[in-house]
Amino acid sequence: MSYSVGQVAGFAGVTVRTLHHYDEIGLLVPGERSVAGHRRYGDADLDRLQQILFYRELGFPLEEVAVLLDDPDADPNEHLRRQYALLTERAEQLQKMAAAVQQAMEARKMGINLTPEEKFEVFGDFDPEQYAEEAERRWGGSDAWAESQRRAASWTKEDWKSFKEEQEALEQRFAARMASGDAPDSPEAMELAEEHRRFLCRTCYECGYEMHVGLGEMYVADPRFTEHYERVGPGLAVYVRDAIVANAARHGYPAA
Repeated sequence: MSYSVGQVAGFAGVTVRTLHHYDEIGLLVPGERSVAGHRRYGDADLDRLQQILFYRELGFPLEEVAVLLDDPDADPNEHLRRQYALLTERAEQLQKMAAAVQQAMEARKMGINLTPEEKFEVFGDFDPEQYAEEAERRWGGSDAWAESQRRAASWTKEDWKSFKEEQEALEQRFAARMASGDAPDSPEAMELAEEHRRFLCRTCYECGYEMHVGLGEMYVADPRFTEHYERVGPGLAVYVRDAIVANAARHGYPAA
């Protein structure tokens, strides 16, 4: 059984012009011609076309495809082994590309519009994107989340670096107060807690005292935040939480 050029073009998802070109360059010469001289393709021709399209999909130029298919020492099994190896390599490449796209999507969710090099420069080993899904799940419906996304979307690398440096400076000042023996409810420690709250209001979202206390509790309850503060100073997570609670209390939270 044989097929017309139009039928084969439909089967293979290529144009008739492409098949004509393959014939003209000797890459796929139809096995038959009709009485009127029209091209007719048999099963062997379709098999060869399938091989051509496979290699083309992987980016091989037509000249190289011809060499591969016309290699007298290559048998069908050799083609299959080669194709399997190429597909495996392509799959790995696509997985890496998919992972990169997913990271970009997560970064967009958090408004972190930085290149990988810039993110490493700003955050070092810490990757804020890994917490994007969790953060959205926990706070995605809140006004604070929406506001933080709106603000972060316009931040530049220099903004991120500035905010990070300011946050780290606050943490160091907390650690210094703790090391000096100041109690968390001392005026100095409470003033630092107030600075921290205002920092969040200025950079992220409107952070009232109730929300600030909730964040302080999270610093102690979530091992990841605790570990972060513990690296700055042993016991600092609890100290910061207690200073935040004391500061909220002096401003009337919770209401009596």
